[in-house]
Amino acid sequence: MCSLELFKIDLKGLTEEVTALEWNLDKDFFDALDQTEVEGGALHVSLSIRKASGFFELQFHTVGTVDITCDRCLDLMEQPIETDNQLVVKLGTATPEDDDTVTVDENEGILDTSWFIYEFIALAIPIQHVHAPGKCNPAMTKALEELSADRSGDEESSQTIDPRWEKLKDLLPRPLS
Repeated sequence: MCSLELFKIDLKGLTEEVTALEWNLDKDFFDALDQTEVEGGALHVSLSIRKASGFFELQFHTVGTVDITCDRCLDLMEQPIETDNQLVVKLGTATPEDDDTVTVDENEGILDTSWFIYEFIALAIPIQHVHAPGKCNPAMTKALEELSADRSGDEESSQTIDPRWEKLKDLLPRPLS
């Protein structure tokens, strides 16, 4: 089981120089977050933290693949992911109105990056998840084709066209013979 404690960063303990951290993510990471979109994967995350006066600039680079469900055949598929993200973090007591920064309680000083990493990965996944042509489950593809052919045939034969709309067909140009 993946311990999410590895992703907690003590911001107060960082030095003025750039700090670099790296993690390898797998199925255990996604299971520990208890979410459903990503089934697993093999990803490498590099984090560079630059401490400036009054804030921290975090640069995330994530590369690898995630296992997600194909929208067409419902089998698992590997989706390549590569993303670069930036996060600005400030220590403070009140949550500012600025949506571009994250405020961490000054007394605690601990930033949990696990959910940010997951969100960056989830945002990098395309909206439509479909296998490459010819890679979908053949049994499911065949069943989908049969069902869509049945539905289209039934709709055309069972639907009667309103006579008002039927008259519009007379306006269509006729082929020349």
